[in-house]
Amino acid sequence: MIIALDAMGGDNAPEAVVQGAIQALSESPSDLSIVLLGDENTIDTVLDGFISPRLSIIHTTQIVGMHDRASKALKTKPDSSLVRGIQMVTNKEANAFVSAGNTGAVMTTSLLSYGRIKHVKRPTLGVYIPTLHGGKILCDVGANPDAKPYHILQSAIMASHYFDHVENHKNPKVGLINIGAEPNKGSELYQETYQLLKKELPNFIGNIEGRHIMDCEADVLVCDGFVGNILLKFAEGWVNVFSNEIKARISDKFSYKIGALLLKPVFKGFAKKFDYEEHGGTPLLGVNGVSIITHGSAGPKAVCNSVLLAKKCIDENLIEDIRISLEEHLGASA
Repeated sequence: MIIALDAMGGDNAPEAVVQGAIQALSESPSDLSIVLLGDENTIDTVLDGFISPRLSIIHTTQIVGMHDRASKALKTKPDSSLVRGIQMVTNKEANAFVSAGNTGAVMTTSLLSYGRIKHVKRPTLGVYIPTLHGGKILCDVGANPDAKPYHILQSAIMASHYFDHVENHKNPKVGLINIGAEPNKGSELYQETYQLLKKELPNFIGNIEGRHIMDCEADVLVCDGFVGNILLKFAEGWVNVFSNEIKARISDKFSYKIGALLLKPVFKGFAKKFDYEEHGGTPLLGVNGVSIITHGSAGPKAVCNSVLLAKKCIDENLIEDIRISLEEHLGASA
């Protein structure tokens, strides 16, 4: 299996990406190989003499920056690490693509290059959210800020398969994020979506209010991309604020420092559980190929876990499972 990795994408590229690739090779079986795409001299400098028969470099001359127009990347920067990597998957030279670069460009280029899975109107992004008891998938987190009920239904179906692949749990319960538990709560979009999900999904359990996102029975939480992206960014910010506040309070008194030493394993376990880098990136759901989009500030750990996630998506036939499920649910009405 070959994973194409965008060595020039992300705030910490290429150092974090290259280090993450090396870590992924050390943690994966021998059937995984990684191709780093980017400036060869720069990548060689970071590799610092590291050599592996499972690691290779494809030199590219362009970079898609965070401020580049996503819709133009394929046409204006064909020799970028991002575009070349996705085209490797399209041409069956690689099994999956991973990038911490421009999310919009990865989405647009993947869509134009791979095409959509049948019945998919719009691809979507779902992220894994750790909780005290396992985890959940939140979908959509930014791909479709202006969604229709049909799009959210598709997100629910695709995110359910993603949850199964992450947690090995079939038939997950689906909840609709809303401002109240009653079916008539929320905007017209959410009222119509409630009725559609109730009709189409046997495992739909109803609306989920914001205060119950972390402790509700739902395994998959769906909403439009505008709401989902705000929730995701708030969660990331809250974890950072909480961690910094704890550190500041501990430094106030000597007795707190002693207590902190005793509780260090607890703090370490908490930080690990809620650290987004532990869970890597997320697949772009709905396209006919595997593209894993990871956080722009991803470090080596997040890159490594994103590569391993890409391998898992291929090994467990995520794309084919989504295709079959969409046909079962939507084929008759197409």
